[in-house]
Amino acid sequence: MPSFTQDEATHYDSRIERLVPGYQLLHELVQAQLQTLLPEQAQILIVGAGTGKEVLQLADCNPNWTFIVQDVSDDMLAIADQNFTNLGLSSRVTIHSGPLSPGQYQADIALCLLVMHFVADDGDKLALLESIHSNLKPGKQLLLADLMKPETQFERESQLKHCRAMGLTHIGEERMRHNLEHEFYPLDRMRLAELLDESGFSTAQMFFKALGFSGLACIRQ
Repeated sequence: MPSFTQDEATHYDSRIERLVPGYQLLHELVQAQLQTLLPEQAQILIVGAGTGKEVLQLADCNPNWTFIVQDVSDDMLAIADQNFTNLGLSSRVTIHSGPLSPGQYQADIALCLLVMHFVADDGDKLALLESIHSNLKPGKQLLLADLMKPETQFERESQLKHCRAMGLTHIGEERMRHNLEHEFYPLDRMRLAELLDESGFSTAQMFFKALGFSGLACIRQ
């Protein structure tokens, strides 16, 4: 899994919109669902929170929402912490560095956006889902978005062409091709369904699809 240290952390936000088709729409759809699902007082768990962009987008939706932001990159969390301080959000945010402990939190909803494809399917993906399950209240939603295995022969090439249209450089495209082949661990829908069932989540319902990326909602059983 990438470490996202130093320059990788600093430039993450400027790169990610060129790499994920529909990136802004995905976050707008997540925001709309949270506004529908959550009560006036709610705690939101964000797994793989990175620089805290989801918090920055969601904090204005409801001043009573609080956030747990988890990541394994201290450099990313340092940027997030500074962002929260600059915007006066620190009192609403708990920063968690490293893996979640079982049952450490009891969140009202969990977000895991564009994280799981960095995690190998050697028991680590299952462990990640189980850790989310144990930190989420029963009956509450997990909104998951991730890179999936291609469903057509042309999907990956179309994905890369879209990235170039969004401003990805030639060098960036070559790096992305390498990562798609050697650094990422995307799942097909059947394998993801197996992992969700094994970790205690309901059958997922899709709410977003853009070339190689899917967004799904499921419930903690």
